[in-house]
Amino acid sequence: MTFYPTWITAAIVFGGITISGGSAIAQKKYDVGASDTEIKLGQTMPYSGPASALSNTGKAETAYFAMINASGGVNGRKIELISLDDGYSPPKAVEQTRKLVEVEKVLALFSPLGTASNSAIHKYVNANKIPHLFIASNLWADPEHFPWTIQTIRPPFQLDSKVFADHVLGIRPNAKIGVLY
Repeated sequence: MTFYPTWITAAIVFGGITISGGSAIAQKKYDVGASDTEIKLGQTMPYSGPASALSNTGKAETAYFAMINASGGVNGRKIELISLDDGYSPPKAVEQTRKLVEVEKVLALFSPLGTASNSAIHKYVNANKIPHLFIASNLWADPEHFPWTIQTIRPPFQLDSKVFADHVLGIRPNAKIGVLY
């Protein structure tokens, strides 16, 4: 399970308010998905399909926002996280993301999971200027071409693998490392 510190929640909410307009507080004018009482976020998760074991991330994030809301939200705003099943299928991720943006009218996407799913949607969300926040993959650290995509807080796969390998080899210098793929 993934639990985010309160500072991440605050960054998301205040980032959403900032994205919806720097003078939004003074003018009471917000982008779609934000109001005086609510900030609406969306995500896709593999609740079914080959990566469904990873859906605990979405369940934990939903529970975390419910806890924040039960405590009064953030500055009086409730955070509604709409989490839809994409079955870890890129076409389904596109379909569900379009539903989040065009029907549910979310302010931003929060932590959609999976390299394949995010590969399928990141051009669409950037073209539509939808904030694509804390994606649960690590292939899009390219703010020049994809300014609406904010890289995950997780380390890149290459760094993650190097840290594990260095640790194992530090403990057992003659170890053999196998990769299950």
